[in-house]
Parts: sequence; C-alpha cells; structure tokens
Amino acid sequence: MFKKLLAAFGAGSKTRADAPYAKDELNAVHKLLFADDAGQLFGDAPDVRVVQAIAQDATEESRVRLLAAQWLRTHGEPPAAPEVLGVVIEVPLDDSMDTLAAYADGRVRYIDQHGGTAVFEGAPGDVAQQAKTLVAAASAAYSGANPHKPKLAPHNGRMRMTILAQEGNRVLEGPLHSILGDALAKPVLEQGRRLLDLVVRPQDAQ
Repeated sequence: MFKKLLAAFGAGSKTRADAPYAKDELNAVHKLLFADDAGQLFGDAPDVRVVQAIAQDATEESRVRLLAAQWLRTHGEPPAAPEVLGVVIEVPLDDSMDTLAAYADGRVRYIDQHGGTAVFEGAPGDVAQQAKTLVAAASAAYSGANPHKPKLAPHNGRMRMTILAQEGNRVLEGPLHSILGDALAKPVLEQGRRLLDLVVRPQDAQ
C-alpha cells in the first residue's frame, strides 16, 4: 500500500468518491468494514439490556460490539463502556483504493485496488497482535480526531483513517504529507504499514 501510495499521491488519484471499487459487491463489503449501520440486526424492539451486554462483552466480535453500540446511540442509550474497537485505513490509488481494516479482537480485512481481498479471523498470531497494536495507536489518536465522518470515500489525493469506537467513529484525513507531519496520525499510519506487510507477505512465509 505505502510504496504505491507515494506514487499515487504524486500523480493524483481518480478514485470515485461514491463507489471506490468497480464491483458493487466490493463496495458493499467496504461499507460493512465500518460497522456503523445496525439496521435490523437487533430486531424491532430488542431488550436494551441485552444490546448493552453485547456492547460490553469483550468476548464478542468487535464489529458486533460496534453495531450494538451504534444501535444504543441511535436510541438514546450511550454505551456503558465506550471503547475504540477498530480502525479502517483508506488509500485512493489510480481508479480504485486500498482499504485495510483492523479490529481489537485481532480480525483483519484487506481490499486491494484490483479487488483482491484477504480475511484474517484472529490468526496467525503475529497478524492478530499487530492488528491490536494498530487499534491501540488509533485509540491514542481518537480524542484529537474529527468527529464528523464524511459520507463519501476519500479522493483528490487524500487518505483517511477512520477510528471505530463505541462513542462514534472519528476521522483523521488529509494529503500524505499532512498525515506524516501529524503527531496523532503518523503512528496510526506506521502501525498500519507494519500490519499490511504481514497481510501481503507470501503464504509460505506465514
């Protein structure tokens, strides 16, 4: 991602802000990475205490906990134990985008600019641990991030890091030179680079 990123930012990306990937199914997968649309997941009238318990359950999948927290916020019930549970890094490249998502439970999702995908369900151990390290870096940056998440994907030479938290998602966004010069954003980007190195390494090296 990051070697290509340098070249892409120099040339300027033509990524579509409304649909960064050529296939609809990939755009749908991309949206799910943010875990910010609970929809009908919990039914029409769930027990608030049950949803609250899911949001607080450290053994539950991070994205499910985020969805539970989103439902609670929407219904005027702030999560009892707000936490940062993930981060999504988006880098526009040529006519598409690289997207790397990491979660506090060690799960990882990656969509490359050509539409290739990689899914890690908390294994291997070094990938899971680096995912958690990346989320910890994002957690440290959360309070200084922008609370207003844009509706469209980043474009026009900008990259974005969306920090996924039970209190609501926040964003660090800007041109590469701004990100590298930002004391909050740079550590997140660096930990993301380390995770990506593990994600894209040859299978026989894992």
